[in-house]
Amino acid sequence: MKRREVLKNIAVVPLAGIAGSEFPLKNKTGEKGDWLPKKEAIPGEYPTTSPLNLCIRSGHLVFLSGIGGWYPSRRKEPGDIKVQIHGALTDMKNQLEKAGTSMANVLKVHMTLVDPNKNLAPLNEVYAGFFPDPKPVRSFSGTSADLMGRDGVLVQIDCIAYID
Repeated sequence: MKRREVLKNIAVVPLAGIAGSEFPLKNKTGEKGDWLPKKEAIPGEYPTTSPLNLCIRSGHLVFLSGIGGWYPSRRKEPGDIKVQIHGALTDMKNQLEKAGTSMANVLKVHMTLVDPNKNLAPLNEVYAGFFPDPKPVRSFSGTSADLMGRDGVLVQIDCIAYID
C-alpha cells in the first residue's frame, strides 16, 4: 500500500515543476510576453572590411569579439604590453558604451597574451584600473607572437557583459 502512494507522489512531482516554470518574461519594451533571444549586431567604432561582427547583443547580454592591442591605422608604433592593453581596454569601453552598457557590467573577460611570463604582471597593472569591484572573471591563453595574426600584436581581449 505504501509503495503505491510513493509511486503516485513521484508521478506528480514533474508536473509541479512544469507548472511552476511558466512565468511571464518582459520583452525589450518592458511589456510582459514571450521573450526570445534575438541577435542584433552593434556597429563598431572603426570602419572595417572584416566579414565578422565586433559586437552582438542578445537580450540583456552583449558579446564583444577579440580586440587587438595594436592596429597600425590607429597608432604608428605597437608599443609595449601596457600601451597595448590600455588601447584594447579603451576600445572595449567605447564599444560597450555604444552597445548600452559599461565596464562595470562586464561578467567575463578572455585574453590571448604573447609571452605571459613576461607580460602578465605589467598587463595587470593597467587592467586593474579599468574595472570597478567586483572585477569580472577572467581567463587567458598564452601564445607566441607569430600566432597573433599580425606582427607587433601582444594581446587580444574579448568579453561578455550585461545591460541593465
